[in-house]
Parts: sequence; structure tokens; C-alpha cells
Amino acid sequence: MPFRGRLAPTPTGLLHVGHAQTFALAAARASGAGLVMRIEDLDRDRCRPEYAAAALEDLRWLGLEWTEGPDIGGPHAPYEQSRRGRWFLDVWRRLEAAGAIYPSPHSRRDVELAATAPHDGPQASAEPIFPPALRPSAWDRAGAPGGVAWRFRVPDGRVLAFEDGRLGRVHRTAGVDFGDFVVWRRDDLAAYELAVVADDHAMEIEEVVRGEDLLTSTARQLLLYESLGWKPPRWFHAPLVTDAAGQRLAKRTGGLAIRDLRARGCSPADVRAGRAE
Repeated sequence: MPFRGRLAPTPTGLLHVGHAQTFALAAARASGAGLVMRIEDLDRDRCRPEYAAAALEDLRWLGLEWTEGPDIGGPHAPYEQSRRGRWFLDVWRRLEAAGAIYPSPHSRRDVELAATAPHDGPQASAEPIFPPALRPSAWDRAGAPGGVAWRFRVPDGRVLAFEDGRLGRVHRTAGVDFGDFVVWRRDDLAAYELAVVADDHAMEIEEVVRGEDLLTSTARQLLLYESLGWKPPRWFHAPLVTDAAGQRLAKRTGGLAIRDLRARGCSPADVRAGRAE
């Protein structure tokens, strides 16, 4: 059964064969139900217009067609997240009014140092868990988030469970697998988790297809959907593509960018299917 889906490249580099397979899967599963192209360009330091243009060209070459997007238009324009700040701010205000988030002046280094201190209880996560001791006991209501990061306060010990279209039942435990997470950055931009949830809801996305490295992000995002009173989409987490050494592909991986494979004479079908060498 097709679900309205989306393609959401981040223009920090050239797309590689792993992106090709995941995006092709998303397009196939959305066939007949609408497919949104959205450029997730919130990282001011790393995102480049030329990478966004290259992503659109590469995905077109692969044979992927979308029904809405920056080069087509549609009812949900604009489709570049860098142009959707007012909408993200509105979502931040809803979370702040609900008491779900709080200002957090602590740096990543603060969190890492606190997380390495002796503590009681399990620590299953590979990422540093934001220590509850760093949560403020009180803070003033804010009309705007600028100048300080804002975090979502997770319900420690709560198990977040969801059905994945490929993996079946998946569980993550708040406070063990992940801690309080950033929803608004100190440079006055929406963070990834907030922006993705806000746009998937606004763009009426019914199924999110992405790599399985984002399984824990899904648990975080379920808490945001709940706090906002929104229905979450379905989830399908694709397997990660690795290189010959078994390392996960990255945009800096040489020789496996879609346009490099294209220049070597690989066909779109081979790249989509992972047969390109």
C-alpha cells in the first residue's frame, strides 16, 4: 500500500550510493500517493546551494520523480528548511507553552564531562546522556528562544516502542538510550528533531523512509509528536550501505558518489540496486 512520502537530502556534500538506494526505496513505497522533495539545509556552515542543485540532478538521473518540491512547487512551499523559520518558531512556542522544553546553556563539552562522571544505573547509549542534574529547576517564560539552546525533557525510564516496516517492533528507553535532546540551537535555528517533525506534519507525510542509524531519532520524535498532539507517520528504516571495509558510507567517501558512478558508466538501475562498482 503506497503512503505519501518524502525525499529529504541534506546538502552538505554529494549524494552517494547509499542515499540512492534509500531514496529509491522511499519513492517506490510512495508510488501513487504523492512524494515531497524537501531540502534540509539548516546547517549554515556546511550546507551549500551547489550541493542542493546536485542532489536534485542526481535524483532525477536515477529516475526518481516527485510531486512537490522546490523545482515544482505545490501547496506546502517553500521546501527549503532554511526558509521555514517562522513555522519552526511557531512549533517551538507550542512546546514551550506545554512546558515540554527548557533553556539549556550547557555546551556539548559540559554534557560529555558530566556523562563520564560516576553514576548509578544502566548507561546503554553510545552517546553521552544529558545528565538530569543539569536540568534547571526553574526558568522564566520566554517569548523567543534566541541566544541559548533549548532541550526537550525526556520522561526518564519510559520505553518508547514503535513498529518499523522492515525491523518490526523497536524499543528505546528514555534516559538510557537517549537523554534530553536539543530542539533549538543557540544560534537561533531549529534543531534537526524539531524541524523534521514540524515539516513531516505540515507536509502530511504518512511514511518516513530513512536509514536505520536514525532509529533512536524516531523515539525522540515520537515524544515531540505526542507533546504537540499530532499523529506520527509510519516508519521504515533501511539498512545502511557500507564500503568494502565494512564502514558506513559518508558523503566524503571517495568514488561512491552518485555522479562519480555515473561518470564511470554505471546505469541508474545498477546504482539504485547497489550493483554499481
